[in-house]
Amino acid sequence: MFVSAILLAAGKSKRLKNKVSKVVLELNSRPVISYSLDCLNEHPQIKEIVVVGNRKNIENLKKVIKQNKVRKAAKVILGGARRQDSVLNGLNTINPKADYVLIHDAARPFITKGLISSVLNEARITKAAIVGVPVKATIKSIRASVGRNTRNKMTVNKTLDRSKLWEVQTPQAFSKKLILKAFRDFGSQKVTDDAMLVEKSGKKVKMVLGSNYNIKITTPEDLIIAKGIAQLWKPA
Repeated sequence: MFVSAILLAAGKSKRLKNKVSKVVLELNSRPVISYSLDCLNEHPQIKEIVVVGNRKNIENLKKVIKQNKVRKAAKVILGGARRQDSVLNGLNTINPKADYVLIHDAARPFITKGLISSVLNEARITKAAIVGVPVKATIKSIRASVGRNTRNKMTVNKTLDRSKLWEVQTPQAFSKKLILKAFRDFGSQKVTDDAMLVEKSGKKVKMVLGSNYNIKITTPEDLIIAKGIAQLWKPA
């Protein structure tokens, strides 16, 4: 099975409020992206890694890859305006021999080889698999008033059944044929993850248990938590 990994690092880090791209910020004296790069590089089923960056961080990404001797990082390319555009750029760049594609956010540094194996094993059976964790908090849907000064006019619509709710993470794995067809058919629509495109095609997506350590660094608070995890991190 030939698996190509697309590692997404093209985000602008606006919510982090930092001038430096979050994927090259240091966690325990290592760039954020180096954690997932090393894990993907060491996994026996991953044959190549395509890193997708932006114009401001692409040179730094190349330096990290060189410094960490990531031999499977075949290409570093530019992403697009939206996350799904960046993924499509990656899909258009992977090796033609690829049977499966694993897509991961570089802002999630704490993945493991075991987690990668689990999602790939399920994808091999079902053609589409993602990782996630059960929601722990009580979740409510909100109804907001329309018009001016609506900030304090939100009311609870209903409380959702959290036993049926999962927080989705990456990596996500798909057969190459399936994800390319999903992009062709629904790529113009706005989605928040790659599985949404596959779902729109009517294909069932398998959920694999992820990890609560597999956080995404988005806000300054996330960075504080990530620094704490990094001090004790021993990837399996």
